[in-house]
Amino acid sequence: MKTVAVVGASRDRRKFGNKAVRGFLHAGCTVIPINPHDDEIEGLPSYPSVLDVPVDIDMATLYVPPEIGERIVGEVARKKIPVLWLNPGSDGPEVVRRAREVGLEPTVGCSLIAHGESPARY
Repeated sequence: MKTVAVVGASRDRRKFGNKAVRGFLHAGCTVIPINPHDDEIEGLPSYPSVLDVPVDIDMATLYVPPEIGERIVGEVARKKIPVLWLNPGSDGPEVVRRAREVGLEPTVGCSLIAHGESPARY
């Protein structure tokens, strides 16, 4: 079982940041929503940043615009999260470049599909 931080998690069930929370839960992962504006998403405590999470995280998956993602990848590196996914819309070239600058090798693509779940299901 993996501990997955969904960065850009949302309360809005139509958004991919919410579909990812539900999909990774369905896949059996421990899910940590990251959203600086909400304390709880889908019944789970939400944190403003991966740096605020008191446990180790195996994977961070981003659902934020590139201009936010550029900052977030530095936090992912500081938290020593070994796996970083940049989902469609979060995968700007500047985010990929910044991730590599801080020592991460991001995977670009839909993390939910890669883990056997379909966003259309949620």
